[in-house]
Amino acid sequence: MDFNLDPDQQAFVDSVRRFASEQLAPGALARAHSPGFPRDVARLMAKQGLLGIAFDEADGGQGGSLLDAVLAIQEVALHCPRSADVVQAGNFGPIRTFVEYASAQQKSRWLPGLLSGEVVISLGMSEPEAGSAVTELKTSARVEGEQVVVNGTKVFSTHSPDADVFLVYVRFGPGVDGIGSVLVERNTPGFTVGKPSAFMSGEEWSELHFVDCRIPNANILLGEGGFRKQIAGFNVERLGNASRSLALGRYCFEQARAYATTRRQFGRELCEFQGLQWKFADMKLKLELAQLALYKAVVEQGPDGLPTAQGTAMAKLACNQAGWEVSNDALQVMGALGYSQESLVEYCVRRTRGWMIAGGSIEMLKNRIAEGVFERSFPQRPGR
Repeated sequence: MDFNLDPDQQAFVDSVRRFASEQLAPGALARAHSPGFPRDVARLMAKQGLLGIAFDEADGGQGGSLLDAVLAIQEVALHCPRSADVVQAGNFGPIRTFVEYASAQQKSRWLPGLLSGEVVISLGMSEPEAGSAVTELKTSARVEGEQVVVNGTKVFSTHSPDADVFLVYVRFGPGVDGIGSVLVERNTPGFTVGKPSAFMSGEEWSELHFVDCRIPNANILLGEGGFRKQIAGFNVERLGNASRSLALGRYCFEQARAYATTRRQFGRELCEFQGLQWKFADMKLKLELAQLALYKAVVEQGPDGLPTAQGTAMAKLACNQAGWEVSNDALQVMGALGYSQESLVEYCVRRTRGWMIAGGSIEMLKNRIAEGVFERSFPQRPGR
């Protein structure tokens, strides 16, 4: 098995590295502490070809691979951790589901803006009573002639304070087969974006309220029976989450490594103390093992041509844990400087902690992995 990048991949990585170093690194600290979506960065990335990397050229994408998108996230994060979010948003998450299932009319309406960095999309999935148990969602969609009437509430939606269009999971009918999704534009009558709230990371989200919100039938992305397709696409979303977790862990590792070779205590560089040597050895091992799990998940495909649920669950679990543990250890190595907001390390600690919850908590991932181990389902709901 060859773990080296081919010449085209290496050239791509080199170009992303130069771009991130020259245009993103200078404002990295300020950008990390600004809660709004960095549209200026999105426009820069669009010109660089970093949005829609793995989308077909016919859709306005770059015609690359999922591995290319993962490599881009990692290279950008090493220079500006916050900007890695923009690469993720332009390649994974709701935009990926949109490109996979949108009609030609829907693509012509929204995709050019999404790929130019002018339009931001947000996913409305979680609800006050439906988080990990997403199939318990209650937001309803009732078809009335040429319109769909939406009622319900969504919470914890990434980029929701800034988004222009929302991909919303809705219930057309009872049961899992009654779940689908619709596209709702900001400022649609009956749709209200609430006051922003902040996560521990500083990232903001808003409640989404739908009260007899009417949209045209043309805004249905997936009707009844669409839930399984959406969840299959969610496996790809997990790769974006995993990539950022690992990338921020690697960023912190490099910051701490540089610090340990320049900071002196008791007349010696920190890297000369065996206790810290072992800590760095542990951090390096965690990063390398998680990297292998991520790359395996990216290239491993199921019958539908998409990454497998088992592979992406293991990759996300490995990368979430490695990202959080390594960034936290890096902060400890750097002491007060790592803990200070003058360093991006404390920011990375807060961000990696959130990804152990978002996109499928690590506990739910372990449940999914166990199902693969035993080749059977373990329903979480109590028996009737």
